[in-house]
Amino acid sequence: MMDCVLPTRNARNGCLYTSQGPLHIKNAPYADDSRPVDESCGCMVCRRYSRAYLCHLFRANEILGAILNTHHNVFFFLDLMRAIREAIALGNLSRFSSELKARLETGQP
Repeated sequence: MMDCVLPTRNARNGCLYTSQGPLHIKNAPYADDSRPVDESCGCMVCRRYSRAYLCHLFRANEILGAILNTHHNVFFFLDLMRAIREAIALGNLSRFSSELKARLETGQP
């Protein structure tokens, strides 16, 4: 995971990963969206900043936007890996995988 550029590269390009699937923060609907990136995420970015603010930072080409987006994406992937390890330890990886796939396909938390 530490050698993977996916979370950081996509964050710099405005793609944020969420429990409902990818969110492209540069898109117009997020300019006035006061919700966090992912309401079920506990990262510092989701606790402190709105989608509208992150959209503004991205559109203004502010380096802080890339930093916050990267922080969120790395947190998301590390938390996902933690959940996968837990599912393996509990012997329910198949169920976890099925539920994750369904959630990402439907966009429901």
